[in-house]
Amino acid sequence: MMTARRSCGASSCRRSCGRSNGSTPFDCMQLEALVGNLEDTTFSITRQASKLNLSSIHRRASNEMDWKQEKLLQAVGAMRDIEQELLRISVNKPQWTNLITAADSRVDRTLAILRPKALTDYRALLAALGWPPSLSSPDVEKDKYSQIPNPLVLMNEANREKYSQSFLALCALQHAQANSEARQCQTKGATHSMSDSRYSDKTACFDNGLWAIDELVQPIASRMEYHFDKWSEQPEFIFTLVYKITRDFMGSVDDILQPLIDQARLVGLSAKESWVTAMVKMLLGYLERQIFPAIVTSYKATDNKLEVHSSWMHLNDLMIAFDKKMQLLADSGIHQNIASISEGLSRSLSVFSIYSKHSDWLHLWADVELNSAQHKLKLEIEDETNWSCIIGHHDELGHQEITSNFLLSTREDYRAPPVSEFVVKTASAMIERGHALPSKGLRIQYTRFSSVQFLNGFFLVLRERCEALQLTNTTLEDESLLKASFTINAARYCEYVLREWDDNIAFLEMGAHGNHGNEGWEQGHKHSAQHSCSFFSDEISFLVKLGTNHLEQIMSSILLEFEDLSWDYVQNIGMANEHTHPVDEVLDEENLGVSTGFVASLEVLRDRTTKLNLHLNSKDFLDLWRSIAEGLDYFIYSSIRWGEVKFSDLGVTQLRVDTRALLHIFRPFCLRPESFFPFISDSLRLLTMRKTDAQYLLEVLKNAKEKGSCLKQQGLQHVNGSQALKILGSKRSGE
Repeated sequence: MMTARRSCGASSCRRSCGRSNGSTPFDCMQLEALVGNLEDTTFSITRQASKLNLSSIHRRASNEMDWKQEKLLQAVGAMRDIEQELLRISVNKPQWTNLITAADSRVDRTLAILRPKALTDYRALLAALGWPPSLSSPDVEKDKYSQIPNPLVLMNEANREKYSQSFLALCALQHAQANSEARQCQTKGATHSMSDSRYSDKTACFDNGLWAIDELVQPIASRMEYHFDKWSEQPEFIFTLVYKITRDFMGSVDDILQPLIDQARLVGLSAKESWVTAMVKMLLGYLERQIFPAIVTSYKATDNKLEVHSSWMHLNDLMIAFDKKMQLLADSGIHQNIASISEGLSRSLSVFSIYSKHSDWLHLWADVELNSAQHKLKLEIEDETNWSCIIGHHDELGHQEITSNFLLSTREDYRAPPVSEFVVKTASAMIERGHALPSKGLRIQYTRFSSVQFLNGFFLVLRERCEALQLTNTTLEDESLLKASFTINAARYCEYVLREWDDNIAFLEMGAHGNHGNEGWEQGHKHSAQHSCSFFSDEISFLVKLGTNHLEQIMSSILLEFEDLSWDYVQNIGMANEHTHPVDEVLDEENLGVSTGFVASLEVLRDRTTKLNLHLNSKDFLDLWRSIAEGLDYFIYSSIRWGEVKFSDLGVTQLRVDTRALLHIFRPFCLRPESFFPFISDSLRLLTMRKTDAQYLLEVLKNAKEKGSCLKQQGLQHVNGSQALKILGSKRSGE
């Protein structure tokens, strides 16, 4: 029988050699011999399977046990020899792929027989030693699980030696298989992510635990699940029991198994961490079979999802707390000098890895979080008191000091309404729960489907509130101005928070590894983050545009309102009172009042800027009042019919008085507001020049080629030569 099997294997190898691009018969024969040794050893172990059972172990059949352990170690040695030969061939003759593939196929088939047999023998030994221990004790109600006897501690010297040899052999087999998988992965051109996360070193295959320790947990699991089934409605008891059993056996597991792991030269592996990993995997299996299917079915079947929301979120909160406690137990077995080696292993210690295999459950969890948050937000939005913000102390005019603080960091600094802080805290809590997920990909999916959609929904509410105010009307209502200010403040505060989050290392990594925006969250909203590392780039862009657009609408409305109220005035600037005063009348500028047609527009302008200063955040108000000032400057300057109207001295004085009244409105915000009225300032400078200086400048402007330089010499920075000529020509001659 064995001869027939070897002949079949040799034939397969020879066929592979014939297709291996020049591989020599010697290479084939040498590799065939090594693979044959592995198959022969495995066949010998399998043939003796019926001769070893529990009764024979109890009869101290040490010779038979020793023989089987020796054969298993021979098989491991054969695997190592095969790996060395395959590595040599893959490095020196990488084109011999058919030969390597054929050998790997035979080794894999052999391992499929060898591993189950080795595990069966290991389980039989554990059962003979009295494993698993009883999970109950007379003091179980008093939280004294540590009093439970541990069979591994109670082993005599002979049984300890047998167990040690079985443990070491199983570790060696797992390590040999891991080396084979790592080499095959590299040969086949593994993906970058797989190379990084699993096969970067020879012990990375143990990130899901040691087989030998997993087998310690399996018989415990069947006993624990008897209790789990009674607690399906109280999952907190399930997590508590798993944690207690893990913790109470931790010390003995570490004392007995860590020396064996060190003896097996599995550098960087911790018995404590492997024990914790095995217990987590056990719980994960139960959650996957029993708990999650039930809660998913309930969620899909019921119309009243609030109760299911509560159950699911409670379960996830328990999972988060459980993961943190189990991670602490696992980390207690990692020495400081090998912490970096074990960092990758810790990622497997999470019950949240259940979402890795069930993406539909991940989306349902995100949907649960989203619906629950949206339900709470709806109540907050409907309460109008949450849309207003109590402003701090101002003087009687509602003006702050000129030295306002522009380093805004809190909701109060931004004068944002309380609803914005509720949104930020709710989204932050959702994001924080998502950090428990074991991979970046899962965290990105969860965050996009939960907190990002929640934020986007709120941002659309902000836009709708602003649009409903109809800010483009020329007559702004005070209530509309207040609501618009608070809404813009909310957008700016949320923008600030998102920028802060983007600077967090977790979001920097998520943005770099997969910034997939929600292109459908707004009609026509294009994803702009594909060339950026910002996770929230789409959301930030939306908020920036929202704030900018509605600030422009407020500015436009104020300017149009000012224009309507002052239109008659600006059309008649320079002509008022020109025939009512004698030419030689002494003009008293201090006692001259503001033009009657200009008073109403100034009053409305002061009212608007005062309220905006009171309610709008300081950064946006700074930009807004400067834009308004520049708009007014251009409107007044361009409305004067330069060259047609002739200013008398009284007309110039009146213009100066009116301009001073206009500047007075902006003086609380700036020490030199005239800097933001450059055209009016230059015009007044030209109109008030002495007659001789004006005449000289006129001559120079008419003849000089470089008109700009002579204007700058006169302190005129904004009007050009032709404009200056028109302004000088608007001063009545002889005055």
